[in-house]
Amino acid sequence: MLSTNASATFMPFDVWLGALRQTCGNFDSTPRDRRTFQGYISTRTNGGIDIANIVTDAEKVTSRRAQRCDEERHCFLVVQKQGRATLVQDEVSITLRPGEMALMDSVKACDVIPHGLIEHDSLHLSRSEVASRFGDVSLPFMKITADCASSQILQLVVNRMVTEPLASVDVREQGVADSLVALLPAIYQHQALSPSFMEQADGTLFNCVQQFIDQHLHEDDIGPERLAVVFHMSVRQLYRLFEQHNETVCRYVQRRRLARCAEELASPMLVKRSITQIAYKWGFIDSAHFSRSFKREFASSPREYRRAHLEYAA
Repeated sequence: MLSTNASATFMPFDVWLGALRQTCGNFDSTPRDRRTFQGYISTRTNGGIDIANIVTDAEKVTSRRAQRCDEERHCFLVVQKQGRATLVQDEVSITLRPGEMALMDSVKACDVIPHGLIEHDSLHLSRSEVASRFGDVSLPFMKITADCASSQILQLVVNRMVTEPLASVDVREQGVADSLVALLPAIYQHQALSPSFMEQADGTLFNCVQQFIDQHLHEDDIGPERLAVVFHMSVRQLYRLFEQHNETVCRYVQRRRLARCAEELASPMLVKRSITQIAYKWGFIDSAHFSRSFKREFASSPREYRRAHLEYAA
């Protein structure tokens, strides 16, 4: 199940490839079968950052040469949302599962190899800004693993950006982009300390599931059955994975939904949105159940929580 409405608006392959080139630069692609090709591309801006949503079941997407000098050059922060894909650059291969992300340089040759139908969001960061942060270090091709504070902060921000609009931001505002770019060198330095960090990154299945849940909290069917299908495991294996971390799937989903509700209840910008609307947005369809669950989590009712935090903010 894709997180976009792409299934109703798939593009013919040639149209899709043209949109890809217009959006992301000088890419070529090989379809498995032009007649049955499934692909879709859309763009949006969030937090001052251009984001391309790309859906495809192509056999391969390839860039063999740098962009023209008159094209703006980017680093792509790729967020895998559905399916699996292998990214290849600098003779290094990274396989992304749902919830994982990687940093790529648009100037270097690269391959993206989908494992069936995939969807990812590509955040376009200024290459010159990223390069200035790394100084003399060559821009790395790396998976972003959640094993240091900087990567955890980056994942929290990016997950929010790919799921919902941030507060209205002037198109000239660079604060969000600057903040993300500033985190990248620290992440790279932490991961580069271990020569086998790429192999370690492939072992973060629990984190991948958590990131996927956080990206899809607003969807009704985010539960054990769908997660098991997405991550190619049985429901029992999924339960065991969470048990290893003293957690359950349903409890984690509920806690994250409650946390998002609490954030919106405490926001002065959303004061006109009703408690019921907020609860419904994040997957609670029974007001009484929501109130009981919220009070157990935060030791106050939703109404009391909102009043106390809005008074504090004022």
